[in-house]
Amino acid sequence: MSAHTPFLVFAGTTTRYLAEKICLSLQCPLGQMNIQRFADGEFSVSYEESIRGKDVFLVQSTYPNADNLMELLLMVDAAKRASAHSIIAVVPYFGWARQDRKDKPRVAIGAKLIADLLGVAGINRLITMDLHADQIQGFFDVPVDHLYASTVFLEFIRSTLPLDNLVMATPDVGGTKRTSSYAKHLEIPMVICHKTRQQANEVADMRIIGDVRDRDVLLVDDIVDTAGTITKAAGLMLQNGARSVRAMASHAVMSDPATMLVDQSVLSEIIFTDSIPYTKKSEKVTILSIAEMFAEAIRRVCNDESISSLYTIK
Repeated sequence: MSAHTPFLVFAGTTTRYLAEKICLSLQCPLGQMNIQRFADGEFSVSYEESIRGKDVFLVQSTYPNADNLMELLLMVDAAKRASAHSIIAVVPYFGWARQDRKDKPRVAIGAKLIADLLGVAGINRLITMDLHADQIQGFFDVPVDHLYASTVFLEFIRSTLPLDNLVMATPDVGGTKRTSSYAKHLEIPMVICHKTRQQANEVADMRIIGDVRDRDVLLVDDIVDTAGTITKAAGLMLQNGARSVRAMASHAVMSDPATMLVDQSVLSEIIFTDSIPYTKKSEKVTILSIAEMFAEAIRRVCNDESISSLYTIK
C-alpha cells in the first residue's frame, strides 16, 4: 500500500453512522454503495463508483444478527472482483470473539471461523478494536491493527473524574490485565471481582479482592451484554463501602434487559464507545466516539506509518 494510492471508505448498513464521522475526520466523502434487499431476506452489494486500483476501507461491525457479517463478506467479495488494489476491513466490534477456544467438548471456535471467512473472502488487512481475547489476532493470516479504546477513555477519565480518590476495578478475573494497565498508568489502586457462573450470562457468586471503602470505583470491561455482571459488581462495591461506582466498556452490546438493569442499578454512569450503535435511552449511559481514532489509523495505514505509537496503554 502506498501513500500515493487513492483510498475510498465504504460503510455497511448498521455502521454507516460511524463511517460518516470517520470520513468527516478524514475530510473525504463516504463511498457510494448500493445494498439491494430481496423479499426472502437475501441481499446483494454493488459499488456505485469505480474502485479499480484503489485502497478500499470497509467499515462494518460484525455484531449479531449475522446479516452484518454477511454484508461485510459480500462487500469484500465485490471489492475483490472489482479489482481493488487492497481491501481493509475496519471492524470496530469483532463479533463472535467470545468463542475463542474450546472451553468444553464438541463446540465451535467461532472467532477462528469468522477470521477464516474474512480471509477467504479476500481482505488484505483488518483494523479492529479491543478484541475479547488478544490471541484472536493470530487467527488471521493478514496483518491485524488492534486499536485500544483506552485512547478515548483515558482522556475522559482525566477530564471528568477526581483521580485522588479513584480505584480501578475489574468485574471478573479475565479483565485483570486490562484494568491493571489503567491502574498503573494513572498510578491508582485496583481491585478484582471474582465471579463464578452456573451458565452463560448468569453469575452465581461474586466476591471482592481488595479494598473500596470510601473510594470512587471505576469498573472496566470490554463488553457489556446483559449487564448482569457489571451491575452485580457495582452493587457489591457499594455494599463494601464504596462512595460511588461507575463503569466503562468498549462495546455496548446491551442485550435486553441490559438498559433496564443499568437504570435500576447503583451505577451512577456507564461509559461506552460508539463501536456498536446504542439505540436505547438511558440517562446513565455516556457514549464516546472512536471515529477520530479510526480515522487516524486509516491515515497511518495509507501512509505506511506506525500505529502502535498511537497508544499510551494497551
